[in-house]
Amino acid sequence: MINRTQVQRLFIATAAIAVIAGCASTPLEEKAAPVAEKSVPAPAPAPAPETDTRAVTREDTSPTPLDPLTDPKGTLGRRSVFFDFDRFEIKPEFQQMVEAHGRYLAGTRTRNVVIEGNADERGSREYNLALGQKRADSVKRGLMLLGASDAQIETISFGKEKPCVIGHDEAAWAQNRRADITYKGAPNPPRCGAAQG
Repeated sequence: MINRTQVQRLFIATAAIAVIAGCASTPLEEKAAPVAEKSVPAPAPAPAPETDTRAVTREDTSPTPLDPLTDPKGTLGRRSVFFDFDRFEIKPEFQQMVEAHGRYLAGTRTRNVVIEGNADERGSREYNLALGQKRADSVKRGLMLLGASDAQIETISFGKEKPCVIGHDEAAWAQNRRADITYKGAPNPPRCGAAQG
């Protein structure tokens, strides 16, 4: 690559050659005066051109694969399993979601989850804590059946202490009878989604 200094030197050298060539074509009638010989030192060599030592890196423009955990439209974007009143069996409409999370955990051993069991407001505090734990354990069993390891899964029960919806009717209670799958060290969607399959 030619830099600006080199271009300037090349231009000056070309101009000097043109002037000398132009003078040489004009004949002189005069006699040349005697010239005394003097030794002229040779000019110092031009410094070597500087080289650019900066590394050129190419930016990767290929699309980054989307982490299935952050895809809100994917099955792994759904994280709540809802249960019937006083039950802890996973309903058929949530089986596919639990299976997807189990396969993901089996294939990604560096991921860990906490399953948070919850209950609605009906029943005593102790009863709801036990029911919430059974719900969390039920989801844990489902994940482990598909290859997730016990070391990847922690369970906890909040009983009726962390409701999604405050209310005293079936619509509110249905939202609160759930187990939430929360990934440690990963983005998690809002916990309180619609109680649908």
